[in-house]
Amino acid sequence: MGITLDDRPPDQPSLKGVAFLRTAVATVLFSGRAPIAPGTAGSAVTAIAWYVFGSSLTPLVWVLLLAVVTAVAVVAAGAEARALGRQDPGPVVIDEAAGFLFTVAFLPHGLWTTVAAFLLFRILDILKPPPARQLEKLHGGWGIVLDDVAAGIMGNLLLRAGLALL
Repeated sequence: MGITLDDRPPDQPSLKGVAFLRTAVATVLFSGRAPIAPGTAGSAVTAIAWYVFGSSLTPLVWVLLLAVVTAVAVVAAGAEARALGRQDPGPVVIDEAAGFLFTVAFLPHGLWTTVAAFLLFRILDILKPPPARQLEKLHGGWGIVLDDVAAGIMGNLLLRAGLALL
């Protein structure tokens, strides 16, 4: 079993046009198609992108980025879940991208921040402490995305507390 661009059942059309774009976004450039740990793969792609491009983000750009990524994530995750006929499909990892961005939002940019944020976000996303577990029960794209956003906000607050102690 390898990474495939299209794991839809045979009775569903292949990825073309808008469906291809929707799937590329929902799977964070198909990283969600990784055969093991797709959420970790999607988070890793986002962490690398933030490490490479995130050093020059102003507060206004951060606010816009978080709003746009969250909105796009809700729409893309919901649409892809409907297309696949599953509530929270494993390949949909745009929610992890949004959650990771909330984890690192407005924090000092650097390698150690990136690594700590990545590890902390993955732990919180997997454990889903309240209110993340409750948000996961929301319908459609909202439930897919908002539990990860909550985990990201918790991770951000924990990282801030840790940085304050250093």
